[in-house]
Amino acid sequence: MIPKLLLMGMPLLLSASLLDFRALDHAKEAYQEGNYTQTLNALKQVEQKSDEILYDQANSHYKLGEFDQALALYQQIQKPDLAFKKWHNSGNCYAQLGKLDEGIKAYEEALKLKEDKDTRFNLELLKKKKKKQEQQKKDQKKDQKKNDKKDQNKKDQKKNDQQNKKDQQNKDQKNQDQKNQKDQQSKDQKGKDQEKKDQKQKSDQQKKEDEAKKKEEQAKKEAQKEQKKNQDKDKDKKARQAAQQMAAKKEPISDKELRKYQKMLDKRGINTLMLPLKTKGEHKNEELKPW
Repeated sequence: MIPKLLLMGMPLLLSASLLDFRALDHAKEAYQEGNYTQTLNALKQVEQKSDEILYDQANSHYKLGEFDQALALYQQIQKPDLAFKKWHNSGNCYAQLGKLDEGIKAYEEALKLKEDKDTRFNLELLKKKKKKQEQQKKDQKKDQKKNDKKDQNKKDQKKNDQQNKKDQQNKDQKNQDQKNQKDQQSKDQKGKDQEKKDQKQKSDQQKKEDEAKKKEEQAKKEAQKEQKKNQDKDKDKKARQAAQQMAAKKEPISDKELRKYQKMLDKRGINTLMLPLKTKGEHKNEELKPW
């Protein structure tokens, strides 16, 4: 709290009606007793309004701690003989509201009107307080700057740690990728080698199977050829036997049978001494000659 913020006393209203005097007396008595609310109520009953009434109302609001209301009333006062008190008490209001610059200006305005030790004391007090606040602000700003620097250093350190961690992770990941790549290449190479080996085995197996199949087909063809050869031999044998039987019986061979046997023998490439019989009508009286 700022000491010596003393209010200037209540002025006397000289010209007023009887009722106004009673209200003023009641207001003065209540003010002296410290009952400022009753003072304000009494002053409201005064019909003849004046700067003195505004001043007394402002003082009552000030005593109640209603500094904004008091200040507003002080600023309405226009009477020259109340100017010093107006500015002095306005400075008190500003001081209580923490508005040091405005309070200093108000005290300086009061001292322009007259020199007063209380006003001078209050002015110096506010200047010291302002200087102290300014120093505190500088110190706070300085401390804030230090704290900001510390915070920035912490942020930078954290950022560096995160970057280092990230770099290490990237390095580890790169090494792991390279290892995985080598492992994969080795695996792929093994796979290729195994595939070549399997293909070679498959090729060798296929060759063996083809050769076996070829041999089997060759053997089958040879068997079929041999069977056919035997069958042809049997047919030739039967044909010769039939021819011999016919010759032994001295029975003539019909043209149809002759052509059949001749065709069969020619087909097999067997030469024969069988002569073709002449057709009917040729040399009727000529004998048929056997072979």
